[in-house]
Amino acid sequence: MRDPKGWLVTVAWRKFLDAARADAARRRREGLVEEEPAPGPSPSVDDTLQLYFLCAHPSLTPSSAVALTLRAVGGLTTRQIAQAYLVPEATMAQRISRAKRTVSGVRFDQPGDVATVLRVLYLVFNEGYSGDIDLAAESIRLTRQLAAVIDHPEVAGLLALMLLHHARRTTRTAPDGSLVPLADQDRNRWDTESIAEGVQILQAALARDRLGEFQAQAAIAALHADAPTAEETDWVQIVEWYDELVRLTDSPIVRLNRAVAVGEADGPRAGLAALAGLNDSLPRYAAVAAYLHERDGDLATAAQLYAEAAHKAPSLPERDHLTRQAARLNARCKARLNTRQDS
Repeated sequence: MRDPKGWLVTVAWRKFLDAARADAARRRREGLVEEEPAPGPSPSVDDTLQLYFLCAHPSLTPSSAVALTLRAVGGLTTRQIAQAYLVPEATMAQRISRAKRTVSGVRFDQPGDVATVLRVLYLVFNEGYSGDIDLAAESIRLTRQLAAVIDHPEVAGLLALMLLHHARRTTRTAPDGSLVPLADQDRNRWDTESIAEGVQILQAALARDRLGEFQAQAAIAALHADAPTAEETDWVQIVEWYDELVRLTDSPIVRLNRAVAVGEADGPRAGLAALAGLNDSLPRYAAVAAYLHERDGDLATAAQLYAEAAHKAPSLPERDHLTRQAARLNARCKARLNTRQDS
C-alpha cells in the first residue's frame, strides 16, 4: 500500500458518503424540506481523530491497531514504531502488513475503543517529543479534541501528562542540540501556564478515584514540575507513584524508571538492588546502571556502562550525551590514578 494515509482518508470519506446518503433518504421519507444554504466556501473538516478510531478497528488486536495507526496516520516509520515497541524492525513490518491485510476487506463502520486510541496518541506524542518528527503538538491537539467529547479520567490523565512534559520541551536540549538532563534544565524557562493547566486537569481526574496508567504517569511528571530545584524533588512520593504504575502495568520499563527513583530516594545501592531483578537487555538499562554506579562512587564501572549505553543509544543526541559521560568519568579515573602515583 503506497499511500496508507490516503487509503484511510478514502475509507473515511466513503463512510461519510454512506451516512450522508442514509440521512438524505431518511429526510426524504419524513418529508422534511430545508432551505439551501447560501453559496460559500466549505468549512474545512479535521477527520484525523476519526481516522485514529477507524484504525483501532475491532477486527484488529490492540497492538496491531496501534502499529497500523502510527504508520498510516501518525506518519512514523516502521523503524520508529519498532523502537517504541522494543521489537526488531522486521517483526514490526510483518505486524503492520498483517494488520493491513486484516482490514482490507472489512467495512469501517465499527470504530475502535478509546484505550487503543489513547495508546496511539501517547506513542505518537513520545516520538514527537524525543524523535525525528515533530508530532507532540499535534498529539496534544487531538487529545484535547478527545477530552472534549469523552468524559473519562484516563483521557484527562493523558492530556495532563502531555502538557506537563511539553512544558519542559524547550529546555531539554542546549543550543548546540546536545541533551540536557532533567536535573540540569533551567526551570525558569519551563512553561508555567502548561504546567498549571496540566496539574488542574490531573487533580480533577484523580478526584474521580479511577486511577489509570496515564494519571499515575502525570502525577510523577507533576511532582517533577512542582520542585523548585532538582534537589527538592519529592522522590519518596515519586517512588510511591511508580509502585502504583507497576501495579497497573507490570512494565519492565516502569520498573527500570522506578529503580532510578529508588536510587534518589533511598541511595544508589538501593537503586542498584531494584535494578538487579531486571533484564540487562532493556533499552537504557546500561545508562541507568551507569548513573547509579557513578553515584555509588564506582567510576570505572560507570564509565564502562556509559560507553555500552552509548553504543545502544537509539538517537544521535543521546549517543553523544552518553559518550561524553563516559569520557568525563574516564578522565576522572585517569586523574585519580595519576594522583595516587604521584603520592
